[in-house]
Amino acid sequence: MVTESPRAITASADELLAQVGTLRADADRMDGYARQLLATAATLSGCPAAPDWSRPALEQQAAACSAAAEQLRTAAEALDAHARSDGARD
Repeated sequence: MVTESPRAITASADELLAQVGTLRADADRMDGYARQLLATAATLSGCPAAPDWSRPALEQQAAACSAAAEQLRTAAEALDAHARSDGARD
């Protein structure tokens, strides 16, 4: 059986706050991808050569990116609250 010492798995509040920043940046990036996908879908809607499935597929992927961004922001907020509470050890 392998065990880890508590010190090996405990992150400092500063380390957790750094991760909060990373999660928020990732959320912003996912929102950017969603905007790009929607812009591409709008461009293709005016293109007669574009396959019929392309616009709905791009819109579906944009919605998935937006949902992921929301989940990342929720995770960032929860981690931020934890890092600033007594739950995070230095």
